[in-house]
Amino acid sequence: MVVALFAVLFTYMAFNVADQVLLASGLHGAFGWSSGAVAAITAVLAAALAIFGYDWVHRVFRFLLVISLPCYAIITVAILVGHAGGTTPHHPGGFLFAAFMAQFSVAAAYNITYAPYVSDYSRYMPRDTSPRGIIAAVFFGASGSAIWLIALGAWLATRLGVTDGLVGLQLVGDKVAAPLGSITAFLSATALLATMGMNGYGAMLTVLTGIDSFKKIRTSRMLRAVTVVVLAVIWYAIGASISTSGSSTAVNAVLNSLTLMLYLLVPWTALNLVDFFFVRRGHYAITDIFRPDGVYGAWGWRGLTAYAVGFAAEIPFMVLPPIAGFSYTGWFPNHVTNGVDYSWLVGLVVSGLVYFVLSRSLDLTSEQTAIEASERQLRAIDIAAEEAAAREAAATDPPTDTV
Repeated sequence: MVVALFAVLFTYMAFNVADQVLLASGLHGAFGWSSGAVAAITAVLAAALAIFGYDWVHRVFRFLLVISLPCYAIITVAILVGHAGGTTPHHPGGFLFAAFMAQFSVAAAYNITYAPYVSDYSRYMPRDTSPRGIIAAVFFGASGSAIWLIALGAWLATRLGVTDGLVGLQLVGDKVAAPLGSITAFLSATALLATMGMNGYGAMLTVLTGIDSFKKIRTSRMLRAVTVVVLAVIWYAIGASISTSGSSTAVNAVLNSLTLMLYLLVPWTALNLVDFFFVRRGHYAITDIFRPDGVYGAWGWRGLTAYAVGFAAEIPFMVLPPIAGFSYTGWFPNHVTNGVDYSWLVGLVVSGLVYFVLSRSLDLTSEQTAIEASERQLRAIDIAAEEAAAREAAATDPPTDTV
């Protein structure tokens, strides 16, 4: 679990660094705002949202969805009917498989990195929530938004020649009906800021969970707030150093972050999918997951082995972008695949197959007792919570006169 927690923490922090860079460069390009001031303010606001916590994150996202969705819909319809301007490139070029795979990898990274969010936020759902409902909501939400916004971004880049999404939204929206573009760009930036708050909250949970895995801690509001502030200082410092290097470096930072996240998360995603659908088939002793003395033990050697083998299998296929002066291209991209990075596909297949083979020796019948005990404990917790809520409601209800 610790290995997975490290990968998840890296994902949250990398996204916040990338989002901060995008906000700083995008708002400067769209409205002329100071990049340094934007970076500092967004870090503070994102940290504040993370400190306020889960409920406020959801309130902000619901509000932003209601007011921003119509703006995106109007712009999209205007593009489809030809009323958004733009010019067809004189030399559109041809199909390049390497470029296609690069974009495909970015899209895959965008969707695979949803795994930590699903893990963190599905834990708060009622126990009787349908697994199919969760899967459907995640699938259509993640794929639908990716297809829509990636296609929109491709149109902005090819027809308007812009390199920044916020600037592109401002240009096309104002051409449709000013100030629609400026409003949409600002709302998009606000949504990115809210995402940073969500990432900060998830990173805080990951850090405290990791510490608790080694030494039992008693969390408090102060401890959660301090953890968020420390994380905010770290992502702000990294993002600010990248922003000073220019817009091209900022874009590269986003792409590099997605690439590294893909390398780290693919093996873990493979383990999750194989375990849930083919090994344990969704049956777990929930209360034992975070107990070193539980039925799953302190270290899952099968999962760790499969993760390590899958990550190692990725290395010969990697095309690591230049980071801090270091870059790496594996043997296969150099000699076989013409520079195309297939490492994440290899990691996905290898990790999944290795874990499936190693799990054939699992005695799942021995876990059934722990699962039943966990279910009884969770039911007892639910009953106690309902009784406490009933008592609280009864205590706050005004007395009624009886005749």
